[in-house]
Amino acid sequence: MMSRLDVVNQKSNRTKNQIIHILEQLTSDYQTTKSERQEITAKFPASDDEFSVLEELELLTVNIRGYASQIQVKGEIENQQQAVENLTHLAVFDIPAVAQFYFGSNGEYQGMKAYLEMLDYLRLLILEYLNLSTMSGR
Repeated sequence: MMSRLDVVNQKSNRTKNQIIHILEQLTSDYQTTKSERQEITAKFPASDDEFSVLEELELLTVNIRGYASQIQVKGEIENQQQAVENLTHLAVFDIPAVAQFYFGSNGEYQGMKAYLEMLDYLRLLILEYLNLSTMSGR
């Protein structure tokens, strides 16, 4: 019979594999949204007090994919508690410029919107993975 720890470790490994898969998918999706990103840059410029949608997106991408890469390479994230706090605050749709873009551009930029959704999903998977690794005592 499998122990609770075995179950947690199996789920942790599945989650890690999902993270790696989505990380690769995002890399390829980012390339294919180049023309959309150029249009978005022109249509949604930065205001004086906040970053543009694409600047916010770049920050999110670097942070979230950075954590995912650490999991891919090392199977863990250094300074895990800090990572959990950061990832909790990086909710993609809580960022005003991103939410305004996402909910305000009807039917346009489907590639970028799918990218944002997948990026946020990756963020949630990383949080789940960190939670599981805490449970397994890693």
